[in-house]
Amino acid sequence: MLLLLPGEPARAQSGDGIDQGRQLVEVNCGKCHAVGEADASPHEGPPPFRKLSDMFPMDALEEAFSDGRIYSGHPDMPEFIATPEQMDAIIAYIASLQD
Repeated sequence: MLLLLPGEPARAQSGDGIDQGRQLVEVNCGKCHAVGEADASPHEGPPPFRKLSDMFPMDALEEAFSDGRIYSGHPDMPEFIATPEQMDAIIAYIASLQD
């Protein structure tokens, strides 16, 4: 479950911001999710990040992450709290993976 609160859209990110987002998701999300362009999710069930726009509009994803909290009711998914800049980088990276 993601916390859904309104917020401002992610600011445009440079290549460095996208790279920071990639590093953040690799460390914090990559144990369960496929976070790259072609990898498989290590666990059955978690969606690959490159397919998130198939399930969620990207602007809804920005809204869901707007307060910097990413968490789920699933016991294997820890709560992750990020700064606004980190969230912008994560969203920019995820957006860069979408078709």
